[in-house]
Amino acid sequence: MAADEQLQTNNRDSQGRLSFLDWTRGLAVVIMLQGHVFHSYALPNLRGDGPFVLSQLFGGLGPAIFLVLTGITLAFIMDGRERQGLGPAQRWKAALRRAGYLYMLAFLFRLQLWLFAYPGSAWTDLFRVDILNCMGFAIALMSVMAVFTTAERVRLCAVLGAAIAAMSPIVSSIDWSWLPAPVSHYFVPNYNFFAFFPWASFIAFGLSIGSLLRLAKPDQMNRVAQWSALGGLGLVLAGQYFSNLPYSIYPKSEFWLDSPGLIVIKLGVVLLVMSFAYLWTEVGVGQSWSWLRQFGSTSLIVYWVHIEIVYGRWFWFWKENLNNWQCAAYAAILILAMLALSVARTRWKKFRLPSLTPYFTFNNARRASGD
Repeated sequence: MAADEQLQTNNRDSQGRLSFLDWTRGLAVVIMLQGHVFHSYALPNLRGDGPFVLSQLFGGLGPAIFLVLTGITLAFIMDGRERQGLGPAQRWKAALRRAGYLYMLAFLFRLQLWLFAYPGSAWTDLFRVDILNCMGFAIALMSVMAVFTTAERVRLCAVLGAAIAAMSPIVSSIDWSWLPAPVSHYFVPNYNFFAFFPWASFIAFGLSIGSLLRLAKPDQMNRVAQWSALGGLGLVLAGQYFSNLPYSIYPKSEFWLDSPGLIVIKLGVVLLVMSFAYLWTEVGVGQSWSWLRQFGSTSLIVYWVHIEIVYGRWFWFWKENLNNWQCAAYAAILILAMLALSVARTRWKKFRLPSLTPYFTFNNARRASGD
């Protein structure tokens, strides 16, 4: 069988990337773009209406997808180092380097936003806990999972994700006012920040999913996708059921802030999306150029640029001043503009900015496996 045919049967594109993961990440990019447009530009008196609520409801799924895919990336890295024959300490250091890389990106991102907004930006904005900060902090703590084998991580990281989700309402109910805000924002649930509780649970679950993917053989991927879809549906139903019970084991819990039920529902939806993405790319539709996969392979530059456009000073005269139709039109234009940027980034190889959650190419994975 030819090399290109082998890649396609493994659900990989000609560049060796896992197509369905790129497609899933690309969908998260689109969800993120429309959610941020409505959040920044919608009129205040429209923020209780259906279009805005729906926009933010779907928008909340984007970070969950990104974080799960970040965990999958980390699992690939750990497994790759294990297959190279590196010891537990070396694998741990490699995971810590990934955390340091994300921290560096997070700081540069905040620094750029602060400089572009100067002098109207406060110096405390440099320490805002965004999704990249959450990724770096969580990976630094979870890097210890590198000392275990890939098979062990499937179970251990699933338990870790469940523990983080279960602990979130407890952490939220404790008085942390004695801690400096820049510190507490890293782990105390907050509507305005990406705290370790509960967001890091998605990274832990991604570690478990990624480890399972690395253990699965190519001819087992169809079965994995089927079980993923069934499991995702089961999680959505279970999360919905337990969230609607008239009693709770927690003395205090907010569904949209720290509820384990919401985490379970979002994880189920992520699994359903990934299963659909696998089917979509596997049946042959995804073998041609895909604008969603295009977004997925260049997510960092899209994320970086659109935040400045949407939340920066460039279009201040439209902030909180557009109706629902205008926000929808703005979102469509922004998506097209970011797609053009993504294509330009792909074609202009001189600048090699990584994606938000970069994946090993097939050749890298083969080298890591010793093939």
